[in-house]
Amino acid sequence: MDFRLSADEDALREAVAKFARERIAPVIGELYERGEFPYEIVAELGRMGVFGAPFDERYGGAGGDYFLLCLALEELARVDSSVAITVEAAVSLGAMPIYRFGTEEQKRRWLPRLLAGEALAGFGLTEPGGGSDASATQTKATVDGDEWVINGSKCFITNAGTDITDLVTVTAVTGSTADGRPEISSIIVPRDTPGFTVAPKYSKVGWSASDTRELYFDDCRVPVGNLLGERGRGYAQFLRILDEGRIAIAALATGLSQGCVDESVRYAAERHAFGHNIGNYQAIQFMIADMEVRAHTSRLAYYDAAARMRAEEPFKRHASIAKLYASEAAVDNARAATQVFGGYGFMNETPVARMWRDSKILEIGEGTSEIQRMLIARDLGVA
Repeated sequence: MDFRLSADEDALREAVAKFARERIAPVIGELYERGEFPYEIVAELGRMGVFGAPFDERYGGAGGDYFLLCLALEELARVDSSVAITVEAAVSLGAMPIYRFGTEEQKRRWLPRLLAGEALAGFGLTEPGGGSDASATQTKATVDGDEWVINGSKCFITNAGTDITDLVTVTAVTGSTADGRPEISSIIVPRDTPGFTVAPKYSKVGWSASDTRELYFDDCRVPVGNLLGERGRGYAQFLRILDEGRIAIAALATGLSQGCVDESVRYAAERHAFGHNIGNYQAIQFMIADMEVRAHTSRLAYYDAAARMRAEEPFKRHASIAKLYASEAAVDNARAATQVFGGYGFMNETPVARMWRDSKILEIGEGTSEIQRMLIARDLGVA
């Protein structure tokens, strides 16, 4: 299997890498420490076509595929994960459900602004009492005339409360199946809907320049036509969305891992101790070599999963493998980079400090490491 990039793929990768170095790197430190959302950066990425990379041109997309998105995410996260997760969530969790399951009317109404980066959408799945058990949804939606009436709450929702957020798609119990289990459906809720409240931003350990909120629905009414896809298929829809999203998170984690290598190589050449730069010492050399091995292997894992998805082959297990390995590699590389930097690695002004703060959530979001191991074992027939 040849994982070398095509000319178009490499051109996109290099364009995003150049943008990250020249536009994101100089300003992200201050935005991060202030917890300020990077509106100008998002707008520029929209004009570059990053948000529309994997979508059909008839909705304003670039006509590419999911792998193009992953290449962009890796290069963004190589410099900063707040921007990268904003793009990842906007595309794979915000726009993709509408693209995959929406009616033609829903696609033409919502997608053009989302794919241009002019608007963002959120994905309301996780609930305060649910966590990894998305099937334990407590939010409910009932039909009253020609409207859905939604009551409940969601937590840890990305891109839900920015000034350019247009909508959130939420999962809700809409009835019971024949065997008595909850019937879960997906419903589009526009931002300005009465009864829909967005809480203040969380105070987070990392991803500080991204937007994450809790959502509340109190007799929130939307038209019955806002049902996304088939009634009762919401849980199945978002299992598919999460499978794809795990490849994207693996790409983001790979970028963070590679960014740790980049910063450590640079610092090892600059920092002197005991008469030599610290890169002359074998302990540092081995540490950085191990970091590069982890970043390289992470890249191969998500390339493989993306290739299977592109070929329309089964990819669930390979997406979980990529997400599991890359996220844990990112945590290991962030820890090692902090060690290379010594005391300076503990100072928030350095990129590796941000990377250390940003890495841990990668083992949790879009399916914890434990869930990935469970899925891999199940796919192997162990359980």
